[in-house]
Formats: sequence, structure tokens, C-alpha cells
Amino acid sequence: MPPRRRTPVAEGRAALEACRAADWAADRRTTATAVRYTLEELSTTAPGRTVEVRVPPFGAVQCIEGPVHTRGTPPNVIETDGVTWLRLAVGDLDWDSALSGALVRASGQRAHLDGLLPLL
Repeated sequence: MPPRRRTPVAEGRAALEACRAADWAADRRTTATAVRYTLEELSTTAPGRTVEVRVPPFGAVQCIEGPVHTRGTPPNVIETDGVTWLRLAVGDLDWDSALSGALVRASGQRAHLDGLLPLL
């Protein structure tokens, strides 16, 4: 079953475009909407509960099929800031560059988004 959307698609896309047009320096509310929308897109594209993607303070989702995590700290966690996440989501930054530049923290054997990015 696909995850429930909390951010309307049109609102999320508009926020994402506004962030991109502002060279990723949009206001906090617009950035939050864009991040939540793209996280929802990721969980729709790669449903599951094996990897947790965190973009504090804006949101987090579980995604990717495989072993299910139910308690405590997940074994596969990806964490980054809002701007980095949005750049990854639209393809302005690739996964390997984000990892090598220490813009993304990924822990766990399955903590990668190779082949899932860009989302849009």
C-alpha cells in the first residue's frame, strides 16, 4: 500500500520550484514543504521500511523493501540537511558527490539511494 500523502502534489511541486528559483535560499516554510513533498515522493517510488531517510528538522521517511525495522534506532539511516536533500532530489547533486563531500551521512549496509535519485 502506498504511503499517505500529507503534502498536496501541486503545493509540493510549487515549493520545490520556488526553492530552485531562489538558488536553494527560499524561506523556511517553502523549504519545509519542498522537503516533505520530495520525501513523500521517495517513499512512493521506493516503498518499504528498510532505510530511514532523515532531513532534520523537516521530516523523515522509511523506504526501500527488505528487512523491516520495528524498534530503536534503524540499522540503515541516511541523514542530510534540507538544501542537500533537495539538490539530490532534483539531480543538481549526485549521490556519490554528496557522500564524498560529507554532505550526507549514511550508516548501515543498505543505506544508499543509488538508482533512486533524482526523484523528479
